[in-house]
Amino acid sequence: MNAMDATPDLPSLMGSPRTPSRAFLPVKAPAQPASLVASVSTPSPAPDSDAQQEPKRAFAPRARSEVVCRLLNVTVALLLLLITLPIMLITALLVKLSSPGPVFYSQTRVGLDRRWNRTRALYERRREDLGGEQFNIFKFRSMRVDAEAGGAAVWATKDDDRVTTVGRLIRTMRIDELPQLLNVLRGEMNVVGPRPERPSIFVRLREDIQLFPVRQRVRPGITGWAQINRSYDTDLEGVREKLRLDIEYLQQQSFVTDLRILLLTVPVVLFRRGGW
Repeated sequence: MNAMDATPDLPSLMGSPRTPSRAFLPVKAPAQPASLVASVSTPSPAPDSDAQQEPKRAFAPRARSEVVCRLLNVTVALLLLLITLPIMLITALLVKLSSPGPVFYSQTRVGLDRRWNRTRALYERRREDLGGEQFNIFKFRSMRVDAEAGGAAVWATKDDDRVTTVGRLIRTMRIDELPQLLNVLRGEMNVVGPRPERPSIFVRLREDIQLFPVRQRVRPGITGWAQINRSYDTDLEGVREKLRLDIEYLQQQSFVTDLRILLLTVPVVLFRRGGW
């Protein structure tokens, strides 16, 4: 059996272990679910192909109040900023003293795709399909300033020698992500949602995994259902497994779901699960 045809042995958003019989089903899924599963694991057809567009329409995010969602995100972001302020100040000092370079750094990431459910005519009028709104994400610097001297985006590896000593600690505890609370206050991210990718990586993954753009139908997040169940991406198989979890989240997104994921994030951070 192909690895992508098997359901990962992960807890479900409803609280019980995920098994093939309880695997989350797409909202308003078409009558051929096998074709949808295959689309996660196979390369996508040409951008103007009807075969590519039809599976994507099946994965509509669950409707929820945007006002309540925004209120939750602003409240949680402000509370976390106040609670973690001492940690952030200490981290900034350690980063500055441990290696030359700035304390913070920003990267361009792909965010919410507001046009996914518009008419095809609007899609075809675009000069360039970027996958979503681009924005600058904030982080504590965890690598050397010359980490990408060649200019190409490269995934970090477990024993990456570009990571500084302090950087390794803050990456393990996910402290390097705390400045993204500012992105939440600016409305570019949610506290909970799929992790945003860099444009160059997004383009490559969109070509290799047909349903990858579906995750842009909700705002990206600092933590997420995929992040608390999987470690950092290192290969395409890991991306595919995270995509399954991201799609499961967007179909179950709600106030209660976000609170549950936030609570489950705490032990992931405290016990350093999945970070390096």
